[in-house]
Amino acid sequence: MMTVQPKFPASRIENAEHALVVARRLADHFRTGALARDRHRELPHEELALYFQSGLGGVTVPEAYGGIALSTATLTELFVILSAADGSIGQIPQNHFYALELLRINGSEEQKTRLYAEVLAGVHLGNALAEFNASAAHHRSTSITARGAAHYINGDKFYATGALFADRIPTLAQGEEGEEYLVFVPRQQPGVTVIDDWSGFGQRTTGSGSVQFRDVNVDPLDIVPFHTAFSRPTPLGPFAQIMHAAIDQGIARAAFNDLLPFVRERARPWPDSQVAHASQDPLSLDRIGRLASRLTAGEALLTLAGEAVDRAQRESHAEHVAQASIAVAKARAWTTEISLEAANLLFELGGARASLAEHQFDRHWRNARTHTLHDPVRWKYPLIGNYVLNGVLPPRRGTI
Repeated sequence: MMTVQPKFPASRIENAEHALVVARRLADHFRTGALARDRHRELPHEELALYFQSGLGGVTVPEAYGGIALSTATLTELFVILSAADGSIGQIPQNHFYALELLRINGSEEQKTRLYAEVLAGVHLGNALAEFNASAAHHRSTSITARGAAHYINGDKFYATGALFADRIPTLAQGEEGEEYLVFVPRQQPGVTVIDDWSGFGQRTTGSGSVQFRDVNVDPLDIVPFHTAFSRPTPLGPFAQIMHAAIDQGIARAAFNDLLPFVRERARPWPDSQVAHASQDPLSLDRIGRLASRLTAGEALLTLAGEAVDRAQRESHAEHVAQASIAVAKARAWTTEISLEAANLLFELGGARASLAEHQFDRHWRNARTHTLHDPVRWKYPLIGNYVLNGVLPPRRGTI
């Protein structure tokens, strides 16, 4: 059995209010360097160390294992707060919490006891899920094979957000009988190579590069069944998606927060306008009022979706899981739209001055445009419509 030690020991979060206080404090710190990190692609090693030292990485650990079992609704609020400060840092913990939820659903008692203890101590979980060579997004070619009592992983992954910073890299691999597993691979295990080759024009500092596995020997106790998380009703899909919706909401907030002072202080009215300043322009006021309302609606949708996921976690039968998936799909579709709308409106109302490189307002649009491509939002509304009109339950998968 291999136990992984964190780079730095973590504090303990006492309750939901404590978690929010810590998140706001970290957000204030992360915000100050966000522009420079994006401009120069400075990876947030120090910032992520602070995040996991703070104890936020362990907030969803169940009470039976020493955690506080933070509600999903509050967890999404943490993601909004941190993503509004730095959209890249806000995204990185998503896969960490996804792996912890899979552990809660499918892990053995021995696996939960050991891995939850590591996370409470400050261990950061990355991910190695997606593949270039698979025929579809949910197919895997990375394999896990047994040779006597030993198990080995071979394969290549990309878009491995967080792997570059992580202590363990939860990796999706296919077994010899075709079943899938999530393997909590130690980052420093021989045969693991993490490559910093992420070149996206947005979310530039997520470290979402590639991971290679070459005959990586893995402990059987690090292998958690994955396929059964979707063959039966579980909240894993909507739990994964609500964090993405919260990231988009945070990016929208970041653009809105930059928009308001810029229009007040720098934006100019049209030459033939009857108002002395852009902040008095009724057309600008209309657009800002509409966006403010839509942002508030996004927060409400996230709260409702979080409550639906919490209910599905408590009682994971088909209808509750479907209700959670639909509630999260509503939130995700909405926050996708408002993140892009907020980033666009910043330029529309800010005018030519907003396009100056010194402001780097384009990072909000780049972050929104990149992150909202994580999975096709065009699937969301038809699934919602089919459920409310025809009672058809949405499919169970990680993108719904």
